[in-house]
Amino acid sequence: MTLRVLVVDDSAFARKVLRKVLSDAEGLEVVGTARDGLDALERVAELKPDVITLDLVMPALDGTGFLRALAGMPDAPRVVVVSSAGTDSELAVSALQAGAVDMVHKPTALATDRLYELGAELVEKVRVAGRAVPHYADALAAAASAPPARTLPATSTKLLAVGTSTGGPQALTRLLSALPRDFPAPVVLALHIPAGYTEAVAKRLDSQSALEVMEASDGLELVPGRAVLARAGYHLKVARHGAVNLVRLDRHPLGTPHHPSVDVLFQSVAEVWGRDALGLVLTGMGDDGLKGSQALRAAGGVVLTEAESSCVVYGMPRAVAEAGLSNGSAPLDGLVPLISRFV
Repeated sequence: MTLRVLVVDDSAFARKVLRKVLSDAEGLEVVGTARDGLDALERVAELKPDVITLDLVMPALDGTGFLRALAGMPDAPRVVVVSSAGTDSELAVSALQAGAVDMVHKPTALATDRLYELGAELVEKVRVAGRAVPHYADALAAAASAPPARTLPATSTKLLAVGTSTGGPQALTRLLSALPRDFPAPVVLALHIPAGYTEAVAKRLDSQSALEVMEASDGLELVPGRAVLARAGYHLKVARHGAVNLVRLDRHPLGTPHHPSVDVLFQSVAEVWGRDALGLVLTGMGDDGLKGSQALRAAGGVVLTEAESSCVVYGMPRAVAEAGLSNGSAPLDGLVPLISRFV
């Protein structure tokens, strides 16, 4: 099946580059371009694309405004954000929470041939988006309207480790906004996202959660009521020194497809926490988390997975479930009650 793609960017040069790299890829057809959000809405109605590549900083109607408009459309196209870290990282995080499937980092904000460097990654993520199930504005609506999270009973599990990829910012928003401030275990989070964005993700999650959410720093203490998000470009590991539990940042192992890797996080958790750990695998492409879940189960820990019905991409949870490693599965809104049976 050929995916129909609409390119939205206020830069004529960027539109030219994106059109070229996507048109040259097998199975993709660029059916049109748009210069801003208002123009894009007209083009969506006219061309009915499957996937949109979306710039965020545009005149008339910006990218986040465009995503809010998509929320009311039946059979809305999937969106891949094309963003510049530093200049619009907070907007990119907001867009991912509002329903964009994934994002690609522009190597430069200037109109130069360096833009062609994003070609392979953009093609891959557009293809993934074509198979994804978007949930526009679900995360923000859930966070805004959810009643105060109930208090959970304090029981045996002493650490919650979470791994996610495509659709992860939405999933983490809904999960963390449902956990109470007195959640009795520290939380560690690994999300596949380009370097330069995790600080903004952590700040957004902190503002929408009763927990304290922080970007990981080496030596940061793990305590109940705190969630630590892996810094993009590094693996997140855990360590114990006496009675103190700490975060460690490490570039090794170097050969993993992702930094941070869910496998590396879960394996570290299995070594340090063993049967006192609970792993949770959320929406995402691929099978990162499978080997880590094997390690957690072998150490006596518990592994839970997000159900297919709420996943943007049912890849990572499927790999764990089909390997017989999941102790339980539920849609996003049912995960906190499920977690409470083990924590």
